[in-house]
Amino acid sequence: MAVAYLVQHGEKEPVPGDPGLTPAGRQQASRTGRWLHGRGVQALYTSPMRRARETAEAIASVTGLAAQPDARLAERLNWDGSQPYEAFLALWARTTEDRDFIPPGGESSRQAAARLQAFLAALPDTPGPVAVVTHGGITTDLLRNLLDEDSLPPQLLATGIPPCAVTTIDDLTVVMIASTAHLS
Repeated sequence: MAVAYLVQHGEKEPVPGDPGLTPAGRQQASRTGRWLHGRGVQALYTSPMRRARETAEAIASVTGLAAQPDARLAERLNWDGSQPYEAFLALWARTTEDRDFIPPGGESSRQAAARLQAFLAALPDTPGPVAVVTHGGITTDLLRNLLDEDSLPPQLLATGIPPCAVTTIDDLTVVMIASTAHLS
């Protein structure tokens, strides 16, 4: 497996459904693209969700790589507006606390982590690293599978992964968690 830079999508519009990026999110994605270009990324994969696709498009415009969508990179649960936001947050909290709970229309934290882990394990060997634009929930789920809870940054479960943060995975070994140093 190649080194994979898991990129949290950029800041998204605060609306239900499949929101796009804010202007700040597009700027974050461009900065991330420059950082990834400097690391010599060889391939670019993206969740099919709009916020991730727009992040990948900004990265692609800098790196010259074509974004390859893959459904295995989608978030495990998405607020579609069919329930109040507070109810969605309560459901999200339950799925985070009980990693085996399967919400209606979603999947458990463990299932989502296994899906992302299988994607990473199936990546073809490349002469350099790859960029993978995905979501904070599923990235955190993966980290919880690969590491023990005490190894996670204390704020990760409470506040999530910041927009355009990069988590580095090398042969399913966690190298860096949710770094935003490239954005400053």
